[in-house]
Amino acid sequence: QVQLVESGGGLVQAGDSLRLSCTLSGRTITSVAMGWFRQAPGAEREFVAAINWARSTYYRNSVDGRFTITRDNAKNTVDLQMNNLQPEDAAVYYCAAHWFGSQRVIPPRNPEAWRYWGQGTQVTVSS
Repeated sequence: QVQLVESGGGLVQAGDSLRLSCTLSGRTITSVAMGWFRQAPGAEREFVAAINWARSTYYRNSVDGRFTITRDNAKNTVDLQMNNLQPEDAAVYYCAAHWFGSQRVIPPRNPEAWRYWGQGTQVTVSS
């Protein structure tokens, strides 16, 4: 059974940085795409960043240049480095994984396309 466990959330001030980490267990990670989504209160879950097996990366426009997604296949982890955090970045951040059938897939931004999810980690940004 696939499990995703996130860590690294917290309370920061605007302009600060945080690093989120997610560990996948229960299945070989070969070819898996991994991503980060977030959900603020009263809002829908939205795409933040994703990385495929070939390590191509994809970002939503509002975080491009501030956030960096990386993966360590030896450790079965995916990290999200978040710099220059702003109050609008505050949300519960979720790690996601899916085997889309291609190592070079462009991961979909629709959360409904992803099968496996972590429990979420809270990121709070004070102004």
